[in-house]
Amino acid sequence: MSRIIYYVATSIDGFIAGLNDDISAFAAGGKGVDKYLADLQNFNTVIMGRRTYEFGYQYGLVPGQPAYPHMEHFIFSDTLKIKKLAETVHIEKLSIDRVKEIKQTSKTDIYLCGGGEFAGWLLDNGLIDQLKIKLNPIILGNGIKIFGNSSTQATWNMIKKESFDDGLQILTYVLKG
Repeated sequence: MSRIIYYVATSIDGFIAGLNDDISAFAAGGKGVDKYLADLQNFNTVIMGRRTYEFGYQYGLVPGQPAYPHMEHFIFSDTLKIKKLAETVHIEKLSIDRVKEIKQTSKTDIYLCGGGEFAGWLLDNGLIDQLKIKLNPIILGNGIKIFGNSSTQATWNMIKKESFDDGLQILTYVLKG
């Protein structure tokens, strides 16, 4: 069975975006970002929530098209309506069973692109297998939390730590237990 890997940029204080979805303080280049982009090539499946998918529109993503051309997309939303979807883009209702089906059928591990609320729902339901945290040396103070409003408690073991000259770190964790 494939693993769901939440590979996400976060601030030191645990935010994946600031107020009004602002991500401008996060590293946009450098060796850490290059590593992340190279790592994305290892995935052929991506899951995300509606807000994360729609966030891509401001960067040129056309509704219904894939954000990552080499990946099969599963966008979980009970409200997103797009008339014309690319062959590799699927809109799914929020369903634990559907997530489990995707885990069973994906040929690679699954990239959880976000966002915070969707990741929190997956965490609450025990569906995140690994965290890859791109820890940026910034403090945002408020914004979107890494796991949204989830109050689930979990203990993770760090299995890898990569540090880069710009202060960015990629920290890899697996669920303890």
